Amino acid sequence: MNLPTPRKLYRGLRKMLRFLARPARRGGRRGGRVIQTYRGYGSRRSVFLIGRVFRQPGIGLNLKEGPLDDIVNIVRRTVRWGVRDARLTVTVGAASVDVITDRDGYFHVTLDVDEDWPDQAFWQQARLRLHPGRREGEREPVEASADLYIPPRDLDHAVISDIDDTVIYTGVASKLTMMYQLFVLKARHRTAFPGVSAFYRALFHGDTGERRRPMLYVSRGPWSIYDVLEEFFHLNRIPHGPILFLREWGVTLQRPLPIRAKDHKAMLIRRMLALYDGLPFILIGDSGQRDPEVYAELVEQYPGRVRAIYIRHVHRGSDRDQSIQALAERVAAQGCDMILAKDSLEMAQHAFQHGYIARDGLEEVRADCSRRS
Repeated sequence: MNLPTPRKLYRGLRKMLRFLARPARRGGRRGGRVIQTYRGYGSRRSVFLIGRVFRQPGIGLNLKEGPLDDIVNIVRRTVRWGVRDARLTVTVGAASVDVITDRDGYFHVTLDVDEDWPDQAFWQQARLRLHPGRREGEREPVEASADLYIPPRDLDHAVISDIDDTVIYTGVASKLTMMYQLFVLKARHRTAFPGVSAFYRALFHGDTGERRRPMLYVSRGPWSIYDVLEEFFHLNRIPHGPILFLREWGVTLQRPLPIRAKDHKAMLIRRMLALYDGLPFILIGDSGQRDPEVYAELVEQYPGRVRAIYIRHVHRGSDRDQSIQALAERVAAQGCDMILAKDSLEMAQHAFQHGYIARDGLEEVRADCSRRS
């Protein structure tokens, strides 16, 4: 691996500093409560959104924009903490609902809507209003907005994908490693699997090239890497829908031990199946964890709802091959194909043969895999 020159290293580190400082800077220089929202999704009947309320310290210094200001904001971001029992009003169109944050400051919103959005209005906004707290000086509400992806009415499929060892190598699924690769080395080809960007674009556009299917992503990682993955998806031109994590973990003052994430992936997928009721799904995962088992159970619980399952081969040993083959035979009885694929091209070939993607999409995946081989 070629190491960056001192000049490139400096520029890359400056980009990292600005990137890390961005969330604290968005909240303003004054201390107090801040609403952080994550991209949501929905249909023309209901929407879903996740966010968190933080309290962060202010800046008592009049610093100009630069490395020192970035470092101060990074410190502010690091020491901020979630606010429990905060009350927010979330409004989408004419519908609104009040929610209360949990003990770590998170809130989850499911809101029924009745909006006559135009067919091409794929992104809508939710407005959030944080009501004044009990602390002295908190007399003014805090406001924020969040993006919601609303797919077109004429949909044929939705796509749910795991992230770890499915889109990216788990070895780079840490914040600092990914940021070093993205901003300093620009080694995006060493973080994403070959062909994955082209394959996900092909799935997004579908067999007609104009489908704009919902692309929903789940991960075992913590919310703290959300912004890094969002940047990663953007740089790799992967269709960026909502990114739904399973837990918040890491050594913090509020939560010194990880929260168990058992069954959370299945719970999130069930929520998406309910939201897009009647719409068939394509599921993508890897063989390293329990994705095949979780997906097979969902196929049996929701007959006819899952048309294809693509499992990236990342394991070692023939025993795992045999167990996945047994699962494939089980789901076949429900009309679902489970494909254990060695690479993105093998997934794309099956998707093209079954009319899930267009020929142009298949050839783009083939070309990308060829360049990366």
